[in-house]
Amino acid sequence: MFQDSLHINGSAAKEMTFDAIVVGSGITGGWAAKELCERGLRTLLIERGRNLEHVKGYTTATKEPWEFPHDGKLTKQDLETYPIQSRHYSINEENKHFYILDRENTYVETQRYDWVRADVLGGRSLLWARMCLRWSDLDFEANAKDGHGVDWPIRYRDLAPWYEYVERFVGVSGQAEGHPFLPDSLFQPAMEMNCVEKHVKESFERNYPGRLMTIGRTANLTHKIGDRGPCQFRNLCHRGCPFGAYFSTQSATLPAALKTGRLTVLTDTIVNRVLLDKDQKKATGVEVLDRETGKNYTFHAKLVSLNASTLGTTFLLLNSTSSAFPNGIGNNHDMVGRNLMDHHKDGGVNADMPGFTDTYYYGRRPTGSYIPRFRNTGDEKLPFLRGYGYQCYASRGRGNSAEGIGSGLKEELTEAGAWHVGLGIFGETLPHPDNKVSLDDKQTDKWGRPSLRIDAAFRENEKLMRNDAIEQAMEILDKVGGKNIRAEGTMSFPGNANHEMGTARMGKDPSNSVLNRWNQLHDVPNLLVTDGACMASSSCVNPSLTYMALTARAMDHAFSELKKGNI
Repeated sequence: MFQDSLHINGSAAKEMTFDAIVVGSGITGGWAAKELCERGLRTLLIERGRNLEHVKGYTTATKEPWEFPHDGKLTKQDLETYPIQSRHYSINEENKHFYILDRENTYVETQRYDWVRADVLGGRSLLWARMCLRWSDLDFEANAKDGHGVDWPIRYRDLAPWYEYVERFVGVSGQAEGHPFLPDSLFQPAMEMNCVEKHVKESFERNYPGRLMTIGRTANLTHKIGDRGPCQFRNLCHRGCPFGAYFSTQSATLPAALKTGRLTVLTDTIVNRVLLDKDQKKATGVEVLDRETGKNYTFHAKLVSLNASTLGTTFLLLNSTSSAFPNGIGNNHDMVGRNLMDHHKDGGVNADMPGFTDTYYYGRRPTGSYIPRFRNTGDEKLPFLRGYGYQCYASRGRGNSAEGIGSGLKEELTEAGAWHVGLGIFGETLPHPDNKVSLDDKQTDKWGRPSLRIDAAFRENEKLMRNDAIEQAMEILDKVGGKNIRAEGTMSFPGNANHEMGTARMGKDPSNSVLNRWNQLHDVPNLLVTDGACMASSSCVNPSLTYMALTARAMDHAFSELKKGNI
């Protein structure tokens, strides 16, 4: 366990009691801990993974390419150790030590589901792609307008000040555009598009009036914030950033929470269930399992926030049974675990871009460019609902061939190759009650706990959307001058976008939702959920910025209610 000051063996009751408990130390857990500590609450942050220190823990961050014996690639042994994690593009020889060991952390796939997980303090805040995009009312109003899912209990105006609040702390670089369906953030100076991106942008916007292509909006600093330095354009974010240039729990929220002196951190500690006072319908704390000793302990608090990631949080809700909630806490209407969503991706379109051979670019920029949604934004009559965006790239390879050996090959590789451009699809998934997560008591984990059973699939609407996205991308690349245009890859499996959400959704009616407008369980108001489980729809944009804004908003409200004695 990370925190030496907490002596579990034979500890006094006061050492096991806090004002607040936060489960999970990823993006939302870090924010929850920071906000509660800064408001004066003595807070316990519990992480199932091992401790990992900022800078010191990024053991590969400054290694040269030749220092990796397998050229950065996973070995056959790695593929056997990480059979699920290796389905995702992000894991490699340089960062595999951040990921969970699949053989020790099994789950049941009724249909293929790619659950990508970290197993360290900071969680996936060390692994995310850092795209920071605000939602608009096109997203918050979608369920109400087309009847899929339940109406969000909030709108953009409710979250707008909280977007700005978190952006000031996170540091989001990008370009203000005034686009109606992609609200501007509070930006640091934008990174610069390369020459081909500038050409594609100009030609695309000229050929398609009203559509936009903009530089990626990313949580990579271009100006220093506190002790966090600006991006060094190494594009080695996946190894951990020793400069603190990209936002993570380690670089930002955890230091802020620790600075207050009110935070206790436990690592290698697995939360089994939430404890409940069934008479008052209040959470009283959590039961945990120490991974190192196998012993169980309980911690108590006035406020509990679940931020264990969507599926981890779902497990805790379902596993927290009692006479008041025999099917899991907050699950008396069979809503916990349903409506699992993820973005569908891959199946992108690529092209060669002739010309521009006299121009290159500086460094390795850690973000691409972005084309926001342009389908189903008005009165179109399309065969699918909602829409998609494109995450775009333009770059040059090295050399025009890889043939030969020795000095000839070396000489060839000193020259920049041709330009290539690509449009990667990120599409929205509709909430569907039969995309669900449940507990399987017959298949237990190494600690004897029930396993999660995941049963989810992309359905007809997502498939029709993807087909349209490919057709539109091929047309776009043709109009901007691309050659040898080709659709590549296949549609991803659920989970592979790493944006799982929706299993404990917010809503107005306790009979068809789990959480209220403040991320409190309808039935247990001092129990909060602010990770992806809370989402009522998925939009087509990366969700992490919205998770952060919802978390900051929820913690502010919960603290206020706690002071008033309402929870």
